[in-house]
Amino acid sequence: MALVCAFAALLLGIATIFGFAPFGASWLPVLTLAALFALWRRAAAPRAAALSGFAFGVGLFGGGVSWVYIALSSFGEMPPLLAALATLCFCAYLSLFPALAGWCCARLAPPDSGLRLALAAPLWTLTEWLRSWLLSGFPWLSLGYSQQNASLAGYAPIGGVFLVSLAITVAAVLLAGATLAVEARRWSAALICAVALLAIPALGYVLSTVEWSRPAGEPIAVSLVQGNIEQDVKFDPAYRNNSLLTYAELVEQAHGRLIVLPESALPMFADEVPGEYVERLRRDASQRGGDLLIGLFFFEPRATGADEDRYFNSVVSVGSATTQVYRKHHLVPFGETIPAKPIFGWLIRSILHIPLADQTPGPAYQEPFAVSGERLAVNICYEDAFGSDINRALPEATLLVNVTNDAWYGRSLAAEQHEQIAAMRAIETARPMLRATNTGITSIIDHHGREIARLPWFTRGVLEGNVAGRAGVTPYVRFGDVVAVLTALLVAIAVVLLARQGS
Repeated sequence: MALVCAFAALLLGIATIFGFAPFGASWLPVLTLAALFALWRRAAAPRAAALSGFAFGVGLFGGGVSWVYIALSSFGEMPPLLAALATLCFCAYLSLFPALAGWCCARLAPPDSGLRLALAAPLWTLTEWLRSWLLSGFPWLSLGYSQQNASLAGYAPIGGVFLVSLAITVAAVLLAGATLAVEARRWSAALICAVALLAIPALGYVLSTVEWSRPAGEPIAVSLVQGNIEQDVKFDPAYRNNSLLTYAELVEQAHGRLIVLPESALPMFADEVPGEYVERLRRDASQRGGDLLIGLFFFEPRATGADEDRYFNSVVSVGSATTQVYRKHHLVPFGETIPAKPIFGWLIRSILHIPLADQTPGPAYQEPFAVSGERLAVNICYEDAFGSDINRALPEATLLVNVTNDAWYGRSLAAEQHEQIAAMRAIETARPMLRATNTGITSIIDHHGREIARLPWFTRGVLEGNVAGRAGVTPYVRFGDVVAVLTALLVAIAVVLLARQGS
């Protein structure tokens, strides 16, 4: 029976993928989680609930983040078999978190009880939050991201993506409870669950109508550049001049006061960029009375007493304002930094060949860029998956800017999922988000998380638009994940205490 439940959970996990971008069936996670929680409710032992939770995770992450294989095999030059094994291990690790939620749920509440069902919602949320920071964190496919364009996104300015996840899981509990009550012909209980279930999106809709921020000035013209440089030649020294020429031509075509180039647009160190080239870009931006943001790398030679040279994935501004530099803080494990280097260093260097895979993190707090009349919270690549990191530049920042290079993942689900994550940051902070990417998705997202414009995927061009910075403080900016985590924790404690009283 446990294996049958695990197989059902596997299918539920696969189905949940369709709740996220690019599919957009935002209602689906409520259904799949309701079914999973019903399996946990009936589990005879904690290990059975853990098995179904693990199987759900294998379905969700095995299908949802399988694009990791592309980065490892196609561009990291890892042997296909090893890349597949590494991807499976990564997905198995991520699946431990829903397994933990299931185990705790069955361990702390009696089987076939409403209390076990109720406990599933906060435990799922807490383990999802745990996944977002443990071992540097990987919050991809947190349930809340699926609600970018749904009424439940209204909870995001209050408690961030994890409060949205809590709303989804509570709705799933109520749906499962209503279904079970109907089966048992307990009509009053079914009615209560149904009314509460409808109240959750209704409240989310009301919250989504609140304007948490206000315009901070007149709109400015922005130009987001998409160079569409193929990943397999991007870091080839023989192709550098081609990259320089491509971006110089695109900058000349741009009309914005603020021009943004993608992550590592210039795939070289700052001191390797020809001085006349930088001056040309600076002059183009200054003539517009604006500024240009460039993605490149900074190199610091080994200091006295230091073990190694230092490399920084960075964004630098040139133009009318004083030159400013942002250095990426949250690095990708095994892609930009080597965790436990004495253990994994030799292994990674021998089988995984990613350029500049041993970078140095920048400071946790860095001042927002003061350019083009705005204050920019700049972040690089998957840093925008961490709401707490983005919050460090707020409330001073008026615009969010993400530069990224999702070409590592080919034509997979990664780029659409990444843009959906960026949209959630816009909702949480009530700030517009500007995304400049190498191959896509380059887009402008408003402060409600709605995509205003985008460039076609895997094309070369400049996205033009007008964006007004925003000022103000959402509860999430002020308190971060505390609201969601504390709410989930208090609910979990209350349910456990009730379960112990009942026993």
